[in-house]
Amino acid sequence: MSEQLPDLKIFLAAPRGFCAGVVRAIDIVERALELHGKPVYVRHEIVHNKYVVEDLKQKGAIFVEELDEVPDGDRPVIFSAHGVPKSVPEAAKNRNLFYLDATCPLVSKVHMEASRHYQDGYEIVLIGHAGHPEVIGTMGQLPEGAITLVEDETDVAKFEPRDPDKLAYITQTTLSVDDTRGIIEALEKKFPNIHGPHKEEICYATTNRQESVKSVAPHCDMVLVVGAPNSSNSQRLVEVAKTAGSKHSMLVQRASEIDWDAMAGVKTLGITAGASAPEVLVNEVVDAFRERFNVTVETIKTKDENVEFKLPRQLRREGEPGAPSRATAAQ
Repeated sequence: MSEQLPDLKIFLAAPRGFCAGVVRAIDIVERALELHGKPVYVRHEIVHNKYVVEDLKQKGAIFVEELDEVPDGDRPVIFSAHGVPKSVPEAAKNRNLFYLDATCPLVSKVHMEASRHYQDGYEIVLIGHAGHPEVIGTMGQLPEGAITLVEDETDVAKFEPRDPDKLAYITQTTLSVDDTRGIIEALEKKFPNIHGPHKEEICYATTNRQESVKSVAPHCDMVLVVGAPNSSNSQRLVEVAKTAGSKHSMLVQRASEIDWDAMAGVKTLGITAGASAPEVLVNEVVDAFRERFNVTVETIKTKDENVEFKLPRQLRREGEPGAPSRATAAQ
């Protein structure tokens, strides 16, 4: 007689996984391959997920760190969803490269906000994490010194602007709402006349995934976040799960990384996924638990998502709204 498996209740957080910006970025690579054939070059990881990157490599994408790795010619080169400094498309133009920009439209909005503030004579504070591609891209929209990065309230305390009455702030889109709230409050307390964004810049998907984790975490002995270590929004989900009431939380890229010793005694498990993690990896994790536990699954949904972002004009098929003419497409 086989040994009876221990019971495990899994709470699946919803929404989870791919956001509209990630879907658009992946679609851009796949559509470019469809229209232009192999290879298509991609500068940096298109999104922060190894599984996605490897899948696109198998389809014909070549990932490079910088444009000097892209040979001269008419092969498409795609910029990642995180955005790039202005110097990158300028360098592509100088070499007559055919480039496609997969920057998330919500990140592009932050870039435009920064440019407007700069044109209006404001010094700009960016709330974000040093070294993150989105931060590098945003700071690279303007001349050096125009934007100052603050990562926490200590940075705010040390920051001395040229003119405290001509100051504005913007935020990295993938941060925790709770993390930015404290920094924003510190900025507003120190600089009462500081200008904020016209609209909250934390992206809808980041907010929704954090809210869904907050609803799941109090029921759970452990929360697993499926995502990459270099994914900012995935790392924030781990933190949010801890502060929202889960006894433990951890990040895994896929089922093979699960620490089964840490699962000893776990009777209730929450599972979510960062905005760049595909649902196939969530299913893989659930299946791994089914092999070791008598699993029952309940989905806890906090919001419906129906956001879609259009592809660049150059990639729209003939007959699709906004598709270029044959002459334009051939340029």
